[in-house]
Amino acid sequence: MTDHRDDRPLSELMTGLVTDISGLFRKEIDLAKTEVSETLDRATGSLETLLVGLIFAIGAIGVLLAAVVQGLAAFLMARGATEPNAEALSAATVGVVVGLLAWAMISRGLSTLKASSLKLDRTTASLQRDVDVFKEQMR
Repeated sequence: MTDHRDDRPLSELMTGLVTDISGLFRKEIDLAKTEVSETLDRATGSLETLLVGLIFAIGAIGVLLAAVVQGLAAFLMARGATEPNAEALSAATVGVVVGLLAWAMISRGLSTLKASSLKLDRTTASLQRDVDVFKEQMR
């Protein structure tokens, strides 16, 4: 086995170690910044989907409550329901349908947001490798 003895003074070795560690941490911080940026980009896309779903839900409620309720009420009145009962049943039916559509869009946006998760997996793994290497060097 070859002896790799280094004849540099301890102060020089310590300075080199500090320089290496500070450079390593700068690179880890850069990696973390990049990973956070990518994660936030994915989260922003999910939030956009969620907002579009909410806008559709609001628009659907307005349009459907104005048009479909009246049409369904007229249909029910033609079948013998009284006007107040037909209007109430129509409003309730349309409200449930629109609510289900809104729920589906909001659920989709939230599930996409959860799937993107805000974990920094690559940074954590890299830091763990650095700690392992540092522990090995200190032995």
